[in-house]
Amino acid sequence: MANVPALTDATFEETIKNASLPVVVDFGATWCGPCRQLNPIVEGIAKDYEGKVQVFAVDIDNAPKSAQRFSVRSVPTLILFKGGAKADQIVGLTSRDRIVKQFGL
Repeated sequence: MANVPALTDATFEETIKNASLPVVVDFGATWCGPCRQLNPIVEGIAKDYEGKVQVFAVDIDNAPKSAQRFSVRSVPTLILFKGGAKADQIVGLTSRDRIVKQFGL
């Protein structure tokens, strides 16, 4: 995803902790069909809300510690962070409208 940088276990915590804006993290996997369906929605949110929210992706196979730390048991999972802390979560394939409304974007 062009507008959605990937995070690894090595970069996750520092990136979230130092973010000046709210952060949406898309936890997914390359083998996950619903994740691939969600990708263009997440990409659109990253583009349309640039400067209001930061959006990142985490491949759970490449960042298992980050996924485990936030109890990601199913993908896709979107987690909203505010001030470095988990503020909200959506599990499963969902609509752009739900993400925008639930996360207050």
